[in-house]
Amino acid sequence: MIDVYHVWWDPAVYSEITRAAGHIFGFHVNDWIVPVPDILNGRGMMGDGVIAIKHLREAVTEAGYTGPIEVEIFNEELWRLPGSELLRLVKDRFLKVI
Repeated sequence: MIDVYHVWWDPAVYSEITRAAGHIFGFHVNDWIVPVPDILNGRGMMGDGVIAIKHLREAVTEAGYTGPIEVEIFNEELWRLPGSELLRLVKDRFLKVI
């Protein structure tokens, strides 16, 4: 499982993704907001932070992963949005950033 929130900062992330080829069973996307408002519930919407999500997704794809990409955003501020608005935002950002 590759969760960008936990691996984006690692200088060896791309070589490790390559090494994991054939063993990747999931891919989670979100973003690292600076400053982080909360270490657990401070994950940002894709495109609002500093993670090079598209490059990580390209590396995961090159490593052979063809499964689903899970948007995993723990963020109380975003959770307060109306469901239809949040879904529209997730869809738009997914298409733009991923």
